[in-house]
Amino acid sequence: MAEIKDFQCTYDNSAGISGEVTKGLGLTFPDAYLHHETIAALSKALKEHDKAAFCELPFCHTVEAEAMGGIINYGNELAGPRAKEYICTAPEELLDLPGIDFSKGRIHEVLLACKALREEGEHVVMQVSGPFTILNVLIDAKHVFKGMRKKPELMKEVFWKLGDEILRFMEEAKQYGADLISYADSSGGLNILGPKMAEQVVEDFTYEFLKKAEALADDKTMILLCPKTTFALLGTGRARFRDMMLSGAMAYGEACIEMTGKAKLAGQMCIKNVGYQLENAVFKEVVLE
Repeated sequence: MAEIKDFQCTYDNSAGISGEVTKGLGLTFPDAYLHHETIAALSKALKEHDKAAFCELPFCHTVEAEAMGGIINYGNELAGPRAKEYICTAPEELLDLPGIDFSKGRIHEVLLACKALREEGEHVVMQVSGPFTILNVLIDAKHVFKGMRKKPELMKEVFWKLGDEILRFMEEAKQYGADLISYADSSGGLNILGPKMAEQVVEDFTYEFLKKAEALADDKTMILLCPKTTFALLGTGRARFRDMMLSGAMAYGEACIEMTGKAKLAGQMCIKNVGYQLENAVFKEVVLE
């Protein structure tokens, strides 16, 4: 049995969007979440509020699921978009969902916002959701876990259907200029899955998926991992850390920007923890075995 450590998300960072961030922007919610001009303006305001080195997109974990037919409650200025109701009642139905059309809808507006921000000289972290996070919008989790126990081959097929769409989203994000592409699937963390199922997910999906995602990294693009994913890889012997020296002590986000083109995968800290400092000037690249 693998010895996977969990990562506790205890960082202090703005969750959702507070009134002090949107004050003076003249935005109307939830309409502001639907258009690239307002998405970009909101992203820049969040960057300035958090004193971050980058702009983040989007502001929720629902764009992929919505683009595949999910029903979304767009929320307001305090609570961003979230799942409204499930559209599937059995795992088999997930295989019939349409692929993502990146030329329309909110996901297209997010990509256009990314392009606009990059043209303004901003660094952009595109947040991409993993299968469990996407499934949370589409189907009750009880059906997912039951399927993993009783129909593992079917669920593996479901994971790869979603995985292929996620890879396509990553490719689109890169084409639209995102220099940091963040992959996170906290809904499939050790604290939820347990050790045995977490190991199964790494072997059936995560490792091979990230081998494909890693190929997108180049001199202008880095792939960032949620530490929950990093620890699952380390615990199963599918990855290791490699120390790389930075030009000096700096925030983790700044380090990721500096190491773009030098390291392919990062994942020692959550990119949302904008205040986290690498005091020893050591950046830990995630190397897949």
